[in-house]
Amino acid sequence: MAERTPRGPRTLRVVFPALAALVAAGSLTGCGGPEPMPEVRQGDRPSGVPSAGGSSAEGGAAAVAEAGAVVGGRGSACALPVSFSAAAEWVAKTVAGADDPEFAALTRQGPATVRCEVDAKPAGHLGYLRVWTAGKGPARVALEGFVKGEPNGSKAVYRETRAGQLAATEVTYTVFNKLMEESKEERAFAVATPKGTVIVHLGGLDTDEHRAMLPAYELARTTLKPL
Repeated sequence: MAERTPRGPRTLRVVFPALAALVAAGSLTGCGGPEPMPEVRQGDRPSGVPSAGGSSAEGGAAAVAEAGAVVGGRGSACALPVSFSAAAEWVAKTVAGADDPEFAALTRQGPATVRCEVDAKPAGHLGYLRVWTAGKGPARVALEGFVKGEPNGSKAVYRETRAGQLAATEVTYTVFNKLMEESKEERAFAVATPKGTVIVHLGGLDTDEHRAMLPAYELARTTLKPL
């Protein structure tokens, strides 16, 4: 296994309070309280990772992660209208209670409800690839509503792309993190299926983690299939 690159002084400064917040909040999975934080090792920073402004959708060569388990479909941890390959070591779990009004603040954003989260911590990153579903209609309309549902979001840029064999709309934007008092990059893509719109979103602890996880996002986008 490759030697892990140590974090620099700035990253150490922001990770410890952020980790405390993550422990307090827990992941969305289960929605019943925080789950224990596993040991997190620093993930490799792959070469060729695109910045927020560059992706395969714009003609650039985006790095793609090594494939692990398939998410969606028979035998998967998440029941979804689509399937895609998760990055190696990333772990998918269904978000329990997603339709419970009591958890709406955590499980709903704009017109979408979160159904599945793929945890990057086992692969050494702090973040999730989350899958959301919305009603039938144009993918772009649902994606715009999703971004507008993020109260701290700004600088959204939309583009038309492909997700597997499906037409898709992708967005890159920034979200202000009040805990760390800085903005971080996020992105998502949306596709329309006969069972409704699917939004796949990648956040991350900060911009560095987000960019390090982009190969996993690209893997999901390029391998996506309707079910």
